[in-house]
Amino acid sequence: MSTPQEQQTDELEALESIYEGDNNFKQIDATTFQYKYGEEDSYKSFLVELKWGENYPDEAPTINMNAFYNRNLLPAVKEEIQAALVTEASQWIGCGMTYTLFECLKDNLETLTAGQPDSAPAVVAVDEGVGALKISDPDADAKKKEPKKEQLTKAQKRRQWERTDHKGERARGWDWVDIVKHLSQTGSKDDATSASDNASASLPELQPLNS
Repeated sequence: MSTPQEQQTDELEALESIYEGDNNFKQIDATTFQYKYGEEDSYKSFLVELKWGENYPDEAPTINMNAFYNRNLLPAVKEEIQAALVTEASQWIGCGMTYTLFECLKDNLETLTAGQPDSAPAVVAVDEGVGALKISDPDADAKKKEPKKEQLTKAQKRRQWERTDHKGERARGWDWVDIVKHLSQTGSKDDATSASDNASASLPELQPLNS
């Protein structure tokens, strides 16, 4: 009865012969092998790695699905592929099974990748996401209630400046009201006439100097 090491040597020679010229097959070292499934640019493409232990084939090989090539593979799909390999390997303990495991996936490829999308899911642009955010402003209502300031023209600003002492301060008495003018504007014509007559009557009569 041959030892596991002798069986490994025989199986290695068989694998090299079977997969000669197959670019999807790759031997990493004397006990590690990879096989790639699907087209290179396909989102359903994946890679399986099998590594023999010291007691292989009296024990199943280690199954590795964590290669960077599988970065787009959905976790659920990855688990389903690995489960299929574990089930198949359990039936071939004691026999060289690397070729059988690789071919098992070929025969069930469509079923095993049914849950894998054909292309990458759409990604929302960052700027759109930020643009959709609305930041509340607690002072927004207060700002809305503030009266809108009157915008002065250059001529109005110049006249306003001329009324000051050119230091930004208004001259004393700039806002005093002309009382007579104010009364004439607020009172009636009769009141204005009466006020004028009363003012004339109160004035002393002037006499000529040479009389």
